[in-house]
Amino acid sequence: MEYADAMLKALAFRKDRDWEQFHSAKDLAISINLEASELLELFQWSGSSLEIDDAATKKKAEEELADVVIYCIYLADKLGVSIPDAVARKIDKNASKYPVAKAKGSARKYTEL
Repeated sequence: MEYADAMLKALAFRKDRDWEQFHSAKDLAISINLEASELLELFQWSGSSLEIDDAATKKKAEEELADVVIYCIYLADKLGVSIPDAVARKIDKNASKYPVAKAKGSARKYTEL
């Protein structure tokens, strides 16, 4: 499924249930954070393992990631933000902060390059 189709499907899902009335920008931002925390919880107590390598946990991660994205779609709609345009602008901004010649292979923050 293409991004635009997924976005339209999420918005239609909400519209069909008349849930937009409950989606203030504040509540959507809170929901993004809560769902992201549920995604992070999958790594809690994982010891030294930095990756998800079992099928059941990967499926749960997919679901939590989808919840985060859905709430991002709803918040972008509420704020009148085009996600593709916002992402493109942010990547361009990051490209100037992290030029390839200085940042390639480095995990340092742009202020430390």
